[in-house]
Amino acid sequence: MRRVVITGAGTINALGQNVAETLEAMREGRCGISELDIRDVERLSVRIGGQIKGYDEHAHFNRQQIALYDRFTQFALLAARQAISQSGLEFIGDLAARSGVVLGTSGGGLQTQDDNYRAVYEEGKNRVHPFIVPKLMNNAATSHVSMEYNLKGPSFTVATACASSNHAMGQAFNMIRSGMADAMVTGGAEAMLCFGGVKAWEGLRVMSKDACRPFSANRSGMVQGEGAGIFVFEEYEHAKKRGAEILAEVSGFAMTSDASDIVMPSKQGAARAITGAMADAKMNRDEIGYINAHGTGTAANDKTECAAVADALGPKADSVMISSTKSMHGHLIGGTGAVELLACIMAVRDGIIAPTIGYEEPDQECALDVVPNEAREAQVDAVLSNAFAFGGLNAVLALRRV
Repeated sequence: MRRVVITGAGTINALGQNVAETLEAMREGRCGISELDIRDVERLSVRIGGQIKGYDEHAHFNRQQIALYDRFTQFALLAARQAISQSGLEFIGDLAARSGVVLGTSGGGLQTQDDNYRAVYEEGKNRVHPFIVPKLMNNAATSHVSMEYNLKGPSFTVATACASSNHAMGQAFNMIRSGMADAMVTGGAEAMLCFGGVKAWEGLRVMSKDACRPFSANRSGMVQGEGAGIFVFEEYEHAKKRGAEILAEVSGFAMTSDASDIVMPSKQGAARAITGAMADAKMNRDEIGYINAHGTGTAANDKTECAAVADALGPKADSVMISSTKSMHGHLIGGTGAVELLACIMAVRDGIIAPTIGYEEPDQECALDVVPNEAREAQVDAVLSNAFAFGGLNAVLALRRV
């Protein structure tokens, strides 16, 4: 099995429009959740989200591109530009043929769907733009990244709700490790903060109207976010030979299915994904210094995840740091695992553990070290990133310091 490392990272989310801004916000424990500025917000009962404020698509794309790119595709392209630029890779010749794109998303071009449903059903229009289908399809971001950077290898989109990004990055990892590819652009993107997107989530009655407070006894639910996180995964010897800067090593991945309920999580399924990732990475419990939790801020998720961590890590669970950065940037659904991987890289590379902000009251069923409210300095050698999705689909990545 070949080793896989990360040589580029990019993001745009409610905390910042690049990696440096995002990590600074995480170190400061800054909240990116604010009042939503979207059409018909007054018809919503949930009016907060991790929205990217001040975003101007015309500053990044021309009119022809905007006609083709849904907001989620724009976010993916902007983050990919950052990641590929940092990696220093040029995808030409054999490398182009042995490099691809695997991205995660749940809603895909949801804003395009929302706009065009309005046009047809509310405004009574009988025609829509001829490129609506290629603009809204879930693989649009993957396709446009592949075209912009000449990536001719295996490329596809993964849609597994809240675990989409982790599943996508796990597939990219396995492709390089197995020898199918030498480099992969991977991560996820989401842009569900439109009237239809928020209204649908309201129906589940899991949304907070004031703040995201994972693991706190007075939690009131999850908060949606938007944005993208994109990475360049590369075979270790390939990266080493060209003198690339290595951010971290991806050393393990596991995925499981609860096979039990469409919305309620299972402790057993989550625990099997955690132990599976450690086994795949050949990590023992004592090596794990930090876990980036799924940590949605709902009672069902928080309590089940803490129980799963306790089962998987045994006595070690009491000393491992576990935090949810969703408290700062919101839940990006299909893109969330990718933005959260930045906190994992920061932990192993910089020795900074991102906090769980908004923590106010201890919960006996979440009695772990949740790094409340303030970032922490700590040298850690190995970390895990959890993603547990509706439908009982779980995906956990393991990273090591290089």
